[in-house]
Amino acid sequence: MSQKTILRALAGETLPTPPIWMMRQAGRYLPEYRATRAQAGDFLSLCYNSELAAEVTLQPIRRFGFDAAILFADILLLPQALGPKLWFETGEGPRMETTTTAAEVAALRPAEAIHDTLHPIYETLRILKRELPSETTLIGFAGAPWTVATYMIAGRGKEEQAGAHRLKTEDRATFETLIDKITEATILYLSAQVEAGAEVIKLFDSWAGSLKGQDFTDFAVKPTARIIAALKERYPSLPIIAFPREAGDGYIGFAAATGADCVAIDNSVSPDWAAANVQTTGCVQGNLAPHHMVTGGEDLIRETRAVVEAFRKGPHIFNLGHGITPDADPANVQLMIDTVRQG
Repeated sequence: MSQKTILRALAGETLPTPPIWMMRQAGRYLPEYRATRAQAGDFLSLCYNSELAAEVTLQPIRRFGFDAAILFADILLLPQALGPKLWFETGEGPRMETTTTAAEVAALRPAEAIHDTLHPIYETLRILKRELPSETTLIGFAGAPWTVATYMIAGRGKEEQAGAHRLKTEDRATFETLIDKITEATILYLSAQVEAGAEVIKLFDSWAGSLKGQDFTDFAVKPTARIIAALKERYPSLPIIAFPREAGDGYIGFAAATGADCVAIDNSVSPDWAAANVQTTGCVQGNLAPHHMVTGGEDLIRETRAVVEAFRKGPHIFNLGHGITPDADPANVQLMIDTVRQG
């Protein structure tokens, strides 16, 4: 059995102290990240510079000693590799050339062509595999098809991603073709990440909560299940974490429906609820509210202890309920880690 605590939790082991990492742990709240990004010139240049992307991935490991490092990249690199232009507006986030018609979907590059663009990402993983401490787990990731599709259709993050819902309703055939293309490309992308050294894969479905009823099954559950089945066929022992953010009751049974080894929980549900309804069937990751990394203090200590206590009886990976924000204080991150590890 692996001695890496993340892998032990993902295999279903209940540990006396949960392993810990943090979504967006490499990011703007760290002064060393800001310095490296300035060196790279802009966000996309940083993503595609393997040496610098590896450096920012390693920075929070050096500073905090997290149990896992997650590849520094972005979920929109995959759709960019399929053809649409991608850029980042300072202070506003990503912008993408939209894909909304059958002709535009048909014009996307074939899934096999993505590696021409994404090879620097695989090189980042190879560097990390060499340079990470032996006890640190390396996590690769991609956006889940629904979430990636929402950005491709809207060209940016918008309230409830209404453009994707509209296309889904008005031209379902085109929408389903887009989902299929993203799904196939994601399988190839994540397989290449595993070949380059990723030990765990995480699928981020950041907009899953906007899907309701059968749509949640069709576009959050089924594409994720298809990706996981393909990866498990190639790599039977590969652990996979699924994060259908704000899924609510959709978290219940999600692991069984998709084949995921762990379900990441956002902070819109309570740890006690997740322990009673989700952790009963396997590993749960989460779910401290990210604002505690800004506010700190006794509330941070109390809520961190509450998360640990709620999930104590089953396999658990401690994490935030969403990514850490740029205004977070690194001292609060250290306080959280100390609280988890000191019990």
